[in-house]
This record gives sequence, C-alpha cells and structure tokens, in this order.
Amino acid sequence: MFDLPCILFAGGKSSRMGQDKSLLPFGNYPTLAQYQYERLSKLFSSVYISSKSRDKFDFNPQVIEDPINSDFAPTAGFIAAFEHLKNERIFVLSVDTPFVDETVIQILLEADTPHYDAVVAKTLTGTHPMAGIYHQSLLGELKRMLNEGDHRLIKLLASAKTHYVQFPSEAPFSNLNHPNEYEEAISRYNNTNKSK
Repeated sequence: MFDLPCILFAGGKSSRMGQDKSLLPFGNYPTLAQYQYERLSKLFSSVYISSKSRDKFDFNPQVIEDPINSDFAPTAGFIAAFEHLKNERIFVLSVDTPFVDETVIQILLEADTPHYDAVVAKTLTGTHPMAGIYHQSLLGELKRMLNEGDHRLIKLLASAKTHYVQFPSEAPFSNLNHPNEYEEAISRYNNTNKSK
C-alpha cells in the first residue's frame, strides 16, 4: 500500500460535460467519485477528495474543501491539501481519469526523489499534470498563482524541478471531458471487466 496521501480532484466545473462528471454513474458505483475513491482506497493508506463542497457526495469520503470563494481551479485544492495534511508530498489524480492504475502509480512513485518538486506523467500528446506527485516545496508558488488568478499547472511545472515520466500508451490517461468520452469509458470498463 502506498504510504503518501492520494488527493482525488473533483472540484471542477465540468462545463464541457454539461453536468458534474464526478456524480455520473461508473462501474458498479452510483458515481464516478465513489468508484475512484473506493478503488484508490485499496492502493493508498489515505485518500481524500478535493472539492468545493462535501455536501454533493452521497457516500462518506474524506473531503478537503477548497477555500471559500476560490476559483474553479486545482491550485486552490493543492493549497488546501498541503495545509490540511502537512505532508511533504501528495499524489494527485483527477476524478475523470479512471484508468490510471496501480502500475502507472508505482512507476511514478519509483521515479520520485526528495530532489524534485514534482513528478508527473507524460505521453506523446503532452503532459498530464493531474496524474503525479507534488511536493510541499511548491506551496509558496501555488499561493502566488492563486492570488494572481494564474492556474496554469503546465507553467508551474516548467519553472519547477519537475521530472516527467514518459509513458508509451495514452490509454491510462484518457479523461472524460465530453459525453462521448464518458460513453467510451463506460464501454471500455465493461469490456475490460467482462474479460476478467
């Protein structure tokens, strides 16, 4: 079991989906958020959901709420997580990437050292900043970004001591931004589990 906290980010607007994607059904669970929380709880010693409000969930996860009146952006969630947990490092994952599995997480963790500020996944299509490890050394810069309304994690990573771990396949990092991507993910999940 991985001994650093996992923060599942579920505080976005989901504007492209047209509804809160964290509350869409997935697998055998009533919501994607619960599916992700339950599966990650088998891998990490502690899992938290980063969200604007704990009230939207109909199960009982550990939730770290964003600061009141903060933008819909992960920077607020990072700051809240570091300040709440006081951990040196956290593993972060967006709620809408249900195929990032134990193998991917293990590879990222093995690549991490105290020398880095962050270790994130990268594929041919680009960087995946919401699948990786972030160190508390970034807290000051995250606060500055939040104060200035700058939420570009790619920019933060470019100026930090970031280690990019190259993965050959895009498949684990598929995220569900649009309704058709959600439908494809449901089909992929069902096909994968039928073959087991």
